[in-house]
Amino acid sequence: MRMAYLKQIFNITILTLSFWLLPGYVAQSHEVLPSIADITLDRKSINVEIRLTAEAMLAEIDLQTVSDTSGAENEQEYDRLRLLKPDQLEVIFRQYWPELAKKIHIRTADSDNDLLLNLNAIRIDPVGDIDLPRFSDISFTAPRQSFEPIVFSWDKRLGSIILRQQGIENGVTGYLTSGQKSPPISDNLQPPKSGWFVFVEYIPIGFDHILPKGLDHVLFVLGLYFLSLKLSVLLWQITSFTLAHTVTLTAAAFGLVNLPATVIEPLIAASIVFVAVENLFSQRLSKWRPIVIFAFGLLHGLGFASVLSAFGLPETQFIPALIGFNIGVELGQLSVILIAFILLGYWFGKKHWFRARVSIPASLLMVVFRTHSFGLTKSAFF
Repeated sequence: MRMAYLKQIFNITILTLSFWLLPGYVAQSHEVLPSIADITLDRKSINVEIRLTAEAMLAEIDLQTVSDTSGAENEQEYDRLRLLKPDQLEVIFRQYWPELAKKIHIRTADSDNDLLLNLNAIRIDPVGDIDLPRFSDISFTAPRQSFEPIVFSWDKRLGSIILRQQGIENGVTGYLTSGQKSPPISDNLQPPKSGWFVFVEYIPIGFDHILPKGLDHVLFVLGLYFLSLKLSVLLWQITSFTLAHTVTLTAAAFGLVNLPATVIEPLIAASIVFVAVENLFSQRLSKWRPIVIFAFGLLHGLGFASVLSAFGLPETQFIPALIGFNIGVELGQLSVILIAFILLGYWFGKKHWFRARVSIPASLLMVVFRTHSFGLTKSAFF
């Protein structure tokens, strides 16, 4: 029995690699990540540094409605800009700045008038791996006309943004979506947030990384779902996956492990293809599949950690934030399963043709979609 399963694993691995290495399946993949804004107030000015994906903004892609620029409107323009050298892209961005400045709103809390923004510097990462998003750092200032609190927001088409106030203990932090306004930002000391407040604050951040922005994680969970609709089978798989990604998420949060995205992202993509391919050949839970899923869960945990590190964990409430984020991730995964059950399992799950007409085609589509549309490339390893 053990040898038979190991042989099956070997065959599935070979098939997975064949999808991976087919030249025709190399495509570009650019995940949409939230921008990060650091705001510092001094006596005369408001200083802002934003880490963003300049190409997506220059291509005028609606970052609020897409999780990946592949297939998005103006995708070709994004890809063209992604190939430019930093100095070439900087020239274009400086020309675009007056238009972008109109979409960034900094004003005093009691005013409807935006402050004038002055661009100071732009730093753009090297071209690097074109199958990964490239970051640009911009810094700009606005005159501080009074000591009244300020409010920050930007156009919803620019996507989500992580806001962090610097230079002050317990400064304002937030995760702004859909053009939301920040809480009032001032240089007065803010009362420390309670552990419960931080815990609740980080739950939607974890959830948001699954739905709607965690396409890879959604596909992996669906891969687990389509093996079998039996509750016991699903529980074994989800439990194994949850335990594994909790381990690496926690380890990464404490700085015990760190792998570059160029390694993690292709491996996560390979895990989706592997699970989906196995679904084509098996319709029951073997004793080895939870172990394989546990190994893949370790990789997904590192993917979650990259998002959490971008947002940052408060030093004084580290544990509540970590737990809240992880619970948000779990709620997102359970939501994926619930949606799949409502749309498919409840109506058709007991039909004798469910596996042949639903599970197998869905798994096959996952293989093709993940390898072709999102680009399982070999550039990360070769």
